[in-house]
Amino acid sequence: MPTIHRHTDTELCALAIVAQLGSTLRIAAPLGLGKPHGLLNALYRLHCGDESRSMRLYTALSLTRPRPAPGLESRFLQPFLDRHFGEDYEDLQYAVDQARNALPGNVAIHEFYLQSGALLHSGSAQREYISQNYTHVARDLVEQEINLLVQLVARREGPGGVRYSLSCNPDLTLDFLDRLQAAGKPRPLCIAVVHPQLPYLSGHAEVSEDFFDIELTPAHSPQLFALPRQPVDVAEYALGIHASALVKDGGCLQIGIGALSDALVKALLLRQRDNLNWRRALVALDPSHSTHMLAARSGGLAPLVKGLYGASEMVMDGFMHLAKAGILKRRCWDNLALERASASGQLNPATPGGHYLRGAFFLGSRELYEWLDATEAADPDAIDMCRVSNVNQLYGDHQALATLQRRGARFFNTCMMATLLGSAVSDGLDDGHVVSGVGGQYNFVAMAHELPDGRSVLLMRATRRDRNGVHSNIRWNYGHTTIPRHLRDLYVTEYGVADLRGKTDSECIEAMLAICDARFLDALCAEAKSQGKLAADFQIPEKWRRHRPECLREALAPFEQKGLLPMFPFGSDFTDIELQLFTALNELKSSSATWRGKWALLRAVVRPGPEVPGEADALQRMGLMQPTTLADRLQRRLLLTALRRAPPDGAHRSGP
Repeated sequence: MPTIHRHTDTELCALAIVAQLGSTLRIAAPLGLGKPHGLLNALYRLHCGDESRSMRLYTALSLTRPRPAPGLESRFLQPFLDRHFGEDYEDLQYAVDQARNALPGNVAIHEFYLQSGALLHSGSAQREYISQNYTHVARDLVEQEINLLVQLVARREGPGGVRYSLSCNPDLTLDFLDRLQAAGKPRPLCIAVVHPQLPYLSGHAEVSEDFFDIELTPAHSPQLFALPRQPVDVAEYALGIHASALVKDGGCLQIGIGALSDALVKALLLRQRDNLNWRRALVALDPSHSTHMLAARSGGLAPLVKGLYGASEMVMDGFMHLAKAGILKRRCWDNLALERASASGQLNPATPGGHYLRGAFFLGSRELYEWLDATEAADPDAIDMCRVSNVNQLYGDHQALATLQRRGARFFNTCMMATLLGSAVSDGLDDGHVVSGVGGQYNFVAMAHELPDGRSVLLMRATRRDRNGVHSNIRWNYGHTTIPRHLRDLYVTEYGVADLRGKTDSECIEAMLAICDARFLDALCAEAKSQGKLAADFQIPEKWRRHRPECLREALAPFEQKGLLPMFPFGSDFTDIELQLFTALNELKSSSATWRGKWALLRAVVRPGPEVPGEADALQRMGLMQPTTLADRLQRRLLLTALRRAPPDGAHRSGP
């Protein structure tokens, strides 16, 4: 057995690596949470200012903390960020430099998935981006002459010796090293960086001590990157309620991350725990019963008695909440005979070896990491972290088994825009700029079409707002496509569900118009007619004219008043005072988005109105109790105006 070299000093470990590998580093590092920030920063520092060295990094999703703008935003966010991430948190310096176009010429960063929207103005990120399906990354990486692999791991020592868990990122490491071996290429130097807070997950994520060449256990490890919990607004809740009716009891679930996924999970919890109010909310949103009819064919309205099985490239907080609610409970076995017996109801659910959640990487809140750790201790079979080639596709030796395990699959993903003809825009803009990346979206859409009863469900807001006003996310056409129209299936907006599978172009156009914001119906309809894709005598039904934000607010107001649709569906990382400030600052931002709003805001600044409860504490939190400069006094005045104009109960807006 090879001897593993152990280090506790990150800088000395970095020096040992470059001494062994020489002046050229070609590094592979996991996406997201699995990157060892300290070691990568130490290696990066060795290359900055030393043009005799070169460093090329292949990775994805380099996570950095938000960088608030000066003024009220910084006063609000910076203390929160210091508390949430820890003042000793270490950002990836290459990612910070890349975002400000300051990477040295001897360093190149290649990512196949970018932090969403964060690198639109980074020239190097846009040039060095590699457009790949998640499942193709390991294959393509074999050709890049990688000589160093670094990965954050969990460590366990027992009677049998030391074991490591790839934990949050078994996704590509195992596939990549296997493909290297099959190609007859040398194995890179493999570095395990131990983090004491990383959950130890066994099963397919577990490897032996000799898997790595060097172990680095730093004397101090900052907290793991944890995502702050996000708010969900009325439009997102409406979308989630529609989408939750598409989930089939006893089926399989894949979901992504973000407010739309949170809304879907919250709606599933409501369907399970308070089915009567969930049905009433769906009726309020769907008086014509179009979603109801689709639910009868492809989903359901009753609580989920059989439960769901999770098979998702990303394990996030939503799966934890579904498991705690007893929804995520259908177990699967990696044995075809056992799985067939389970599918036919002839297997005891207590049979050992069954898991109810399979994923390729995880990222979420600290609560998620604690839950994963506790679940491993109590029920080590429950969660299986494994290769992305298993989760994201059906091909290979596991096809028959995976097809059976993923029966009744619903693959929920988000997109930015869609066309009336059914193509999706999820990762880039029509000028070639990359917003994020395709990741595994194509994999799941294709899989939905291959599985006998699978469905792909793309979620999107019907509109978006920018400084130029409100725009429809449903377009006639767009100069970039992530999912082509021949793979069109289900789309969901806050106004309903469009079922496009097997439909003619004109039928697809009508279905997409039916979930469009009413403010854009006439223009879209006219464009489709002008192109000969919609009958000249087609008339927009009057009921579609109610697809407006104010109608959504009216429909869901009774359920908001009952506390069923809270602004933060799974709790908030903000204090009570910060929540009051959050609502006020959102009101300020919304008011200043239009000229009419700016004039109203200006009048309110002159006469902000009576004092509100908590005002003094809010000023204290923002450091504006005793402003000393003109800029500080203006910020104080704006903040007071926002606090006094904000909804008193913290009610949230429905967006554009």
